[in-house]
Amino acid sequence: MRQRRGLRRRGDADNLAAYLFLTPWLLGFLVLTLYPMAQSLFYSFTRFDILTPPQMIGAANYVEMFTKDKTYIKSLEVTFSYVFLSVPFKLVFALLVAVLMNQRLRLISFYRTVYYIPTLLGGSVAIAVLWKKLFSGDGVINSIISALFGVKPPAWIAHPKYAMYTLVLLTVWQFGSSMIIFLAGLKQIPGEHYEAAAMDGAGKVKQFFHITIPALSPVILFNLVMQTISAFQAFTQAFIISNGQGGPLDSTMFYTLYLYLEGFHHWEMGYASAMAWVLLIIIAVFTALIFKTSGAWVDYGSGE
Repeated sequence: MRQRRGLRRRGDADNLAAYLFLTPWLLGFLVLTLYPMAQSLFYSFTRFDILTPPQMIGAANYVEMFTKDKTYIKSLEVTFSYVFLSVPFKLVFALLVAVLMNQRLRLISFYRTVYYIPTLLGGSVAIAVLWKKLFSGDGVINSIISALFGVKPPAWIAHPKYAMYTLVLLTVWQFGSSMIIFLAGLKQIPGEHYEAAAMDGAGKVKQFFHITIPALSPVILFNLVMQTISAFQAFTQAFIISNGQGGPLDSTMFYTLYLYLEGFHHWEMGYASAMAWVLLIIIAVFTALIFKTSGAWVDYGSGE
């Protein structure tokens, strides 16, 4: 009996110590995450301009989004186009570079570091400004094209047809984090699989599609989910390149950029909060769809 009481007291002391260590995180979660989310959900059903008390208007903000606000619909179209273009290209490029970086070459560590640098710099304002200069009408890209082919290209950033693609290219250029994760996955594939395939007459291409891709499918799933979530939240590049207006002709009006404009330019905090919750639902739905379909193409090596 005494031994049980001693063990119970020791367990209570351990639990108390655990709660004490968890207290800072719990306070941060409640005060900085859960409470703001609850407030945002409340504001989404109100008309709120920060300066005056919020007025309850029910689901009017949500109704206006999908029935009256053409710019909102345009921001959805632009964001979906950006996600469906940037994520696949970025993952394919990152995988190809990871395969190259998995080779036994001299100075391979240096090359890996160099290829990772764009990820460290790509999300910065400075790189967005530089990208804007590169693809402007008199930028370096157009100067090179004119010198090589003798034609005058359009101002890519200022053209509604091409502005989006410059942002996609900037995102693909930031492939370093996905490359590192793919590289870690490649290191875990046993070399015996490739040796056995080579003895059976399989070339490099067959080995890639029948060994590398299936073995990497869990890593591809992880990168796909993370990059999809990140793409839906893209903001800095569009804000800097379009001067915070989403132009030309709303061709770079990302969802998050329009949310920012509604909340901090037009002072429609209630409407912006509703937009934020719709974005959360969109991201959750896409993430759930990815996991739902993963059973058909992800191989965890369990034989199922």
